[in-house]
Amino acid sequence: MRKALTIAAIAALAGTITLPSTPARADDIRKSMWHLGYLNIAQANAISTGKGVTVGVIDTGVAPHPDLRRNLLSGHDVVSGGDSTGRTDTDGHGTEMAGLIAGHGRSGEAGVVGIAPEAKILPVKESNAEDNGNSATIAKGLDWLSSQEVQVINISSAAGPSIALEDAVQKALASDKLIVAGSGNRPRMVTFGNPASLDGVLAVGAIDKSGKHAAISMKGSPVQICAPGMDITSTEPKDRYATFDGTSPATAIVSGAAALVRAKFPDLSAQQVVERLTSTATDIGPSGRDDECGFGVLNIVKALTADAPATGQASDAPPATSTAGTGTGTGTGTGTGQASPETDSYGVPVGAIAAVVGGGVVLVGGLIALLVARRRRVR
Repeated sequence: MRKALTIAAIAALAGTITLPSTPARADDIRKSMWHLGYLNIAQANAISTGKGVTVGVIDTGVAPHPDLRRNLLSGHDVVSGGDSTGRTDTDGHGTEMAGLIAGHGRSGEAGVVGIAPEAKILPVKESNAEDNGNSATIAKGLDWLSSQEVQVINISSAAGPSIALEDAVQKALASDKLIVAGSGNRPRMVTFGNPASLDGVLAVGAIDKSGKHAAISMKGSPVQICAPGMDITSTEPKDRYATFDGTSPATAIVSGAAALVRAKFPDLSAQQVVERLTSTATDIGPSGRDDECGFGVLNIVKALTADAPATGQASDAPPATSTAGTGTGTGTGTGTGQASPETDSYGVPVGAIAAVVGGGVVLVGGLIALLVARRRRVR
């Protein structure tokens, strides 16, 4: 469990607890990964495995789990407590995300396999169990990745607004990095954080096993696409596994899909890949774009095979439908623990803080600025 922080008597809520299974569960763990069947990953991987693509993961670090270590590169730390390579994770969140993106599993059907099992992971440790991270550390991670050979950047967290973070996002986008970020969870979050709300970032919501918008997933105009986010199983440090909920795993799954598309279509720009993913999404709500899942639910097979727009912005017209990626998913989750729906890191709505700042309450401005900058993991 992440250490709780207290600022001016306001309890900053730690992340949620996951109780991982032991390594002995590796032979059975694949059966719990219902999202693989739902998204027809076997069919998708027959077309693309993400080979040649590197995904930057800005998170709590990534531990060299046996199901992942062959795809794990030496990265970078922007906070203390690591080994300067991004490959230590005392929290577990970053390792979970990396496994969903690029886990390679073990022999046969054992262990966790990611959406892009031949993609590489470049980890950036921007927070840990003792340090909740903030917009400044996310910005530092983005700045570092902007100069690295990565094609996709996964940010399964949210922070308050800052000029540094906005600048870092623009810098990464200018270097043709595709940034995928979690939209956040209700009820603790009532408004979007950054970078999900920033222009050019692919903001992700979550669906449940029934294929419907997950009740915990934020709604709003920034959401562009949804992916499975409930009862998701992945890798944990110390060779373990965990099952958890949130837009964090949904974000990682979309990052894996982006890696598949960038490997299949290397000449497409990051924005063109976003357009391909959104224009081929399966519409599950009102016709056209909506505030629950944007353009629809991720449809990886169609994104890899359909004649999708190569240029221009995705329109508000409803995406073409397809049976690919619309399975019912019956996995029950075999991790020995279930994480609670993702929460913010301190339980104070960003919208309320922004309203106070907008009202010009100067006396508490310093405290508010500190609170709004805190990072909220979207698990």
